[in-house]
Amino acid sequence: MLGVLLKKQLLETFRGFFVSQKKGKAKSKLAVVISFALYFLLMVVVIGGMFAMLAFSLCGTMYQIGLGWFYFALMSLMAILFGVFGSVFNTYAGLYKAKDNELLLSLPIPVRIIMASRLLSVYLMGLMFSGAVMVPAVVVACIVMPFSVGLVAGGIWLTFVISVFVLILSCALGWVVAKISGKLKNKSLITVLASLAFFVLYYYFYFRASEILQGILKNAAALGESIRGSAYPIYLVGRIGEGSLSAALIVTAAVFLMLALVWVIMERSFLKMATSDGSTGRIAYRERAVKRKSQDAAALGKEFGRFLASPNYILNCSLGTLFMVVAGVAVLLKGQLLRQVLMEVFGKNPDFVSVLAAAAVCTFCTMNDMVVPSVSLEGKSLWIYQSMPISAWQVLKAKMNLQLIMTMGPALFLCICLLIALQTAPLTAVLLLLTTMVFVVFSDAMGMWLGVLRPNLHWTNELYPIKQSLNVLIVLFSGTIYAIAMLGLFLWQGFKIGVTLYLTVFLVLTAAATAGLLIWLKNKGAKIFAHL
Repeated sequence: MLGVLLKKQLLETFRGFFVSQKKGKAKSKLAVVISFALYFLLMVVVIGGMFAMLAFSLCGTMYQIGLGWFYFALMSLMAILFGVFGSVFNTYAGLYKAKDNELLLSLPIPVRIIMASRLLSVYLMGLMFSGAVMVPAVVVACIVMPFSVGLVAGGIWLTFVISVFVLILSCALGWVVAKISGKLKNKSLITVLASLAFFVLYYYFYFRASEILQGILKNAAALGESIRGSAYPIYLVGRIGEGSLSAALIVTAAVFLMLALVWVIMERSFLKMATSDGSTGRIAYRERAVKRKSQDAAALGKEFGRFLASPNYILNCSLGTLFMVVAGVAVLLKGQLLRQVLMEVFGKNPDFVSVLAAAAVCTFCTMNDMVVPSVSLEGKSLWIYQSMPISAWQVLKAKMNLQLIMTMGPALFLCICLLIALQTAPLTAVLLLLTTMVFVVFSDAMGMWLGVLRPNLHWTNELYPIKQSLNVLIVLFSGTIYAIAMLGLFLWQGFKIGVTLYLTVFLVLTAAATAGLLIWLKNKGAKIFAHL
């Protein structure tokens, strides 16, 4: 029974390799093989190769100064972080919030067997991610350090111990996530904020990785002595990699003791947390009048509700809003430096700086593409809109207005910040503002046009229409193409007529294209939507 349940768990985890997220049908054998081959290349060649290069840069230097254990300790810490990152949310979703929890619990299957199958699945995921760090680290150590049986055995055993410790941390953090999730009201907002915080930390360490690595290598001896004196367990972990039997026995005993403790705690709380939907809180009823809304306002409210309820939708389709606000603040703080740099580079052609500013804002705007998957996200619920006493054009307008509201304000803010920093001439500033604002509407209308022409209403995972659709790719690249065209044409012939006339021409052309798309959407597009 345990083997059957484990197989089920693994098939669920890797469902995307066997089933098309677009159509919900089984993939061909060739497609399955290609999917696994690409995943293997990602994990082994790309990620494994990246950590192998890091291991080569650390191993030789640390071994030469007698700190081979410090090398294994550092790589182990990286493996733990990477392993927990790859498996902690799988613990939460697969153990506590699995959709078949109640079905399995209703069957004559011991709870321990259900837990064990789910934990084994989490362990294998953690082993895969932590192994992507530890296996290259051990291989590099066998190449750089003097080869011995103890080194190989210690490296293999350390990889195993780290994978078990990753399971312990994943279970503990997954338990915490499940506890917190059960108390939260607005889970989508918390998920978005947590994801953004992770992105910030990731890029912070990414851009400082070289500096951090150099600091470790320069102060390796001092750090090693400090860890050995105040963090002795980390020293023991490193000694396992060098082949120390005593360190292996001590660390293994401690890890399996923690695993037993985690098992006992989870066994006692599994039933309650697995069957709880987190909606048992009491709400006091207060009578209040509901304000009447117009059809347009009600449709817009429905679109905002759909948008705010999906962290995937927010994170993948509205980062342009955040980036434009951050960029605007950065421009205000570093405006003088930005102007000096641009004038030094383009001093002979200052008009180009204004065109560059307009192109930059347009590129940021296309990072918001909420309207593109909005029709597809209706899925099997499309009939609800079609059955309402509201015209198809009003529905399309509501979807477009969502993107306009989320994009127009930040784009205007970024434009004003750039104009202040660059000290643009008044007439040029007005044309730059108008051009970017019209482009916002153009990008919105083009996204709606693609969404109506090429909808996908049969997806099985909302991520497909949100980020894996050709429509999204086209819209994302349209801003880059528009910006390149704006800059290229100006450098080619536009500078001859001056920036004022050039921006006027671009404004008129963009406005004409926008008007054409809106007319099509109001007539032909609305009819297509009504009969989808």
